[in-house]
Amino acid sequence: MSKREDRSFDPREERRGGYGREEDGPRAPDTTYRALALVDRILAHVNGEDPRLTNYLLLLRHQLETDEAQFEEAQKLLAEYEEAYQKLTSPANRVGTYLGETPDGYASVAMGDGEFVCSLDPKLENPDLQVGTRVKLNEAYAIVGDLGPWPNGAIVKIAEVLGERLRVSMDAAGQSSRVVLRSAPLGEAKLKQGDEVRVEPNFRVALEHFPQQDVRDYYLEEVPEIPWDRVGGQEEAIQVIRDAIEHPLLYPDLYAKFEKRPLKGILLYGPPGCGKTLIGKATAYNLTREYSERVGRDVEEYFMFINGPKILNMWLGESERIVREIFAQAREKAKEGRLVFIFIDEAEAILRTRSSGRYLNIANTVVPQFAAEMDGLVSMENVVVMLTSNRPDYIDPAILRPERIDRKVKVVRPDRKAAREILGIYLHAGIPYDPATLSEHGGVEGAREALIEGALQFLFRRNEDTEFLEVHLRNGGVERLYWKDLLSGALIRSVVERAKDYAIKRAIATKDFEQGVGLEDLQRAIRVEYKENEIFPKTDTQEDWLKLLDYEPENVVTLKPIRQDRSQQVARRNVI
Repeated sequence: MSKREDRSFDPREERRGGYGREEDGPRAPDTTYRALALVDRILAHVNGEDPRLTNYLLLLRHQLETDEAQFEEAQKLLAEYEEAYQKLTSPANRVGTYLGETPDGYASVAMGDGEFVCSLDPKLENPDLQVGTRVKLNEAYAIVGDLGPWPNGAIVKIAEVLGERLRVSMDAAGQSSRVVLRSAPLGEAKLKQGDEVRVEPNFRVALEHFPQQDVRDYYLEEVPEIPWDRVGGQEEAIQVIRDAIEHPLLYPDLYAKFEKRPLKGILLYGPPGCGKTLIGKATAYNLTREYSERVGRDVEEYFMFINGPKILNMWLGESERIVREIFAQAREKAKEGRLVFIFIDEAEAILRTRSSGRYLNIANTVVPQFAAEMDGLVSMENVVVMLTSNRPDYIDPAILRPERIDRKVKVVRPDRKAAREILGIYLHAGIPYDPATLSEHGGVEGAREALIEGALQFLFRRNEDTEFLEVHLRNGGVERLYWKDLLSGALIRSVVERAKDYAIKRAIATKDFEQGVGLEDLQRAIRVEYKENEIFPKTDTQEDWLKLLDYEPENVVTLKPIRQDRSQQVARRNVI
């Protein structure tokens, strides 16, 4: 008799696990009762007595198994939905900057303008938080994640190094500043004033270092070797510079005995092309050599060649910032033991006389800034400021006063003796000379001296061919200027270079590569040089030309180019 026929069979007992297969023996109660398991037990009791019942049970089992798989899939999808729903409806995590650990073991976190003391989520495995790291905060302001370093942030300039902290400038003018912490990577970095750092968005921690670029378009790290004998015809200017700058550095004890402080500033003024820039570079080179001998060690010069118009900037405060940066760089290099030269060419461009304030003038702010920086160099013995200008009358008197620019040195046009020296520098023994000239004068030195003398005689003539300019004075007088009156060192060099070009072209044309510079090349070069420079000003710019010719504008009525007058006379004669 089967259990189904047995009236003593109790399904509740089956559900509890009290019944089982007879060969299994008694079983422990099973509380995880399922329909599929019940079908399996029924099949075990049927034992194939009714094939149709068995098939129905098998179909039922298959259906239950399918339903159960679908139910499990639905449960899984429901769980994923609930998880997504929880994420979408949960509060957003905040992002802060880790500032370090507090004495009681909590974390200090900056977020915006606020600072919070936060706990760490115990589920956060092996937290290795460093100062400046991005951290994720939940709604309870607990740290629940490490997001690594900040990838972005503003670039600011270091105004002062305060040990583990930095004072940084928040604007170009340096008027607004803030103190920030160093991040872990910058803990041992050698930071200097003027360097740039990247700060995280909360402006609390400096993250990345950008060293200041020493080599700028107006800085010369290496000054060419220019001994004094390479500067021709400026003995007086050179002597003034050596007395003003070299002696205080070489004999400091003697100057201290007389309570005489070294001069800080020199103005070189005069016509263009007469060697002002060359004198500045020669001063840097020669003075550094002498200073090295005095201190008994190698001293490097730092020549800051600054073109005045390059400093001008249309943005408010930018020109002043560049001036501050230049002097800050000079002080830093001076502290390193270098001999620093601040050489400002075309100084009138940035240090022009200030206006009354009725209209905007950049000099109204740049000049006071420059004057303040000059006053700040009093304690620095190895910083020299040199200005050059073609128009010193345009420079503000506050800059040219004593204790700022102490010496004004005029660089004059070369006379015959100076022109000989300059020609001797450029017509040296290494240049190929015309074979006929070499044989006529017995070698290189004789040919060289003959060419120099011949070029000087041709250049310093006072005749109709060399008349250049007519100056009509207010007293009724008329003065004529000749080639020699408009001579400059740059023009002499250009004449020699042009003569070399003629010799090279002749050698190429004749296929005679033994050709060299001859007197005809120099004479031709002089003619062409002055012909190309027959450019004279209109009436509104006449004052500038008069200053360059050493005439006071109030004493002159007008200028007349003689060459132009002659060409007009020839044209009139041809018409007649």
